[in-house]
Amino acid sequence: MRARGVVIVLMVAMAVYLVLLGQRAVWLIGQGGAVSVLLGVGVLILPFIGVTIIVSEWRFGASAERLGRALAQDGWTPEADPVLSTLPRRPSGRVDRTAADEVFAIYSARVESEPGDWKAWYRLGVAYDLAGDRPRARRAMRQAIALEKASARPGDHGETA
Repeated sequence: MRARGVVIVLMVAMAVYLVLLGQRAVWLIGQGGAVSVLLGVGVLILPFIGVTIIVSEWRFGASAERLGRALAQDGWTPEADPVLSTLPRRPSGRVDRTAADEVFAIYSARVESEPGDWKAWYRLGVAYDLAGDRPRARRAMRQAIALEKASARPGDHGETA
């Protein structure tokens, strides 16, 4: 829950920044002159890019959290996983990278044996995340989200057939 609060504060700060940036862009456009207008239009594009990125990241986080809750309802959490919970940790609390690399073989094998199982991809993403490999963790989570959405049938999320 603490992470969500930090994200909300950062989102509000970003929204304020984007509004101020948009105001500056409108001011530049209002100055007239080719250079000011072009610069203003260029600056006006930045808030739209920022909002697109924020919405995309928010949706990714919400989807990953939803999948985590679904697995927790099935009784799986990283803390309860017999492999992940026994990984040695450094004094900082981070998982030892060498030990985590060995774990990837287990989770990768599960993904290879069941490439259409979103739960296997989610667990692989968690394993990557624990080891600090964020790019691979995000790719695995995105794959899990896509597979879960593809496997959803009408009625699973309040839809009717």
